[in-house]
Amino acid sequence: MTRTGFYPGSFDPVTNGHIDIIARSAKLVDRLVIAVGVHHGKTPLFDGPERVAMIEENVAGLAKKTGIEIVVTTFDNLTVDAAREAGAQTIVRGLRDSGDFDYEMQMAGMNDAMADDIETIFLAASPAVRHVAATFVRQIAAMGGDVSPFVPKSVAGRLAKKRKK
Repeated sequence: MTRTGFYPGSFDPVTNGHIDIIARSAKLVDRLVIAVGVHHGKTPLFDGPERVAMIEENVAGLAKKTGIEIVVTTFDNLTVDAAREAGAQTIVRGLRDSGDFDYEMQMAGMNDAMADDIETIFLAASPAVRHVAATFVRQIAAMGGDVSPFVPKSVAGRLAKKRKK
């Protein structure tokens, strides 16, 4: 049986913290589905196809290196339903701090009540990226700051282009 992990998030934009969790998840599964959540009531900085493209360009080498299948997609339904549709047995969540832990534990409990056949696994962010949050990256970029320590080079370029518009 193929072990499929499902890593959902907004990825607006994808950060080095996300890439850290993706790389570490790739060691645990045979197939990893990275799922960009599309919330029709919110206006993200990058649209769904842009976020998918940013992730794909930054994980292509990882897929080759690890030999696992990495799929990047979007979803606009319940995470557990999207995970089930993807054939996932696990939902992967990254934790930066105790605030994340409290929130994610509640979410895992709700997901378990709806889909007890899908396990949630938590991966603690590596110390080098534990402080990185997409919200802060967007704020820094909007104010003309240097985001290069927090995101892949290609993402920094896309953020700079957004700012110029």
